[in-house]
Amino acid sequence: MIKINNLYKSYNEIEVLKGINLEINKGEVVVIIGPSGTGKSTFLRCINYLEIPNEGTIQIGEVSVNAKCSSKKHIVDLRKCTAMIFQNYNLFKNKTAIENIMEALIVVKKMNKKDAEEKALDILKKVGLLEQKYKYPSQLSGGQQQRIGIGRAIALEPKVILFDEPTSALDPELIGDVLNVIKSMAYNGMTMMIVTHEMAFAREIADRIIFMDGGKIVEQGTPEEIFDNPKDIRVKKFLKRISV
Repeated sequence: MIKINNLYKSYNEIEVLKGINLEINKGEVVVIIGPSGTGKSTFLRCINYLEIPNEGTIQIGEVSVNAKCSSKKHIVDLRKCTAMIFQNYNLFKNKTAIENIMEALIVVKKMNKKDAEEKALDILKKVGLLEQKYKYPSQLSGGQQQRIGIGRAIALEPKVILFDEPTSALDPELIGDVLNVIKSMAYNGMTMMIVTHEMAFAREIADRIIFMDGGKIVEQGTPEEIFDNPKDIRVKKFLKRISV
């Protein structure tokens, strides 16, 4: 369902992504791990063109964009296939929890207000925040805000959801609720790409683990293959250092 061919990204003279090739099946959960500063977040941001690649092709479903000849329409179509969950929530601070979800439905999906409200209430129930529906982000914990962000992504019914370190800004006691929501999405067949440093979570949720280093995919495989029997020396050193 997702095909990424020969993806490159540079900032001035610094080459961050160095020819990434990857295919992901519908319903697959792919977790990306590796050292900090190795291009993991940039890779995710290139997939939905929040960062513009220098070279390469990205295809999601029937939508394909070539970095060398992309049009605004192609990029808009690609972005409609994805939803992104950021480290720092990115909620509208002047809107309540339910309004944050409704906004996406009304603006992007062109729903009328009544239908958007009904769907938003159902999503709030799914992420365990129905009772918080009229609270503003400032009245919610970081974990609750992140779950609202996930609910907003679900509302858009994307083909793939991209998670960029979804728990990195959270206090440890708040991480579990967010991870449980992501797990429920995985069990319901949502295609997901997740950059995370939560190794126990990665082992539990991933269909496939990808290890990136130096802007390249160094090794990939099942959680058992990567965590229990890695082949590349860089993967072995990384896992030993974090004591998985």
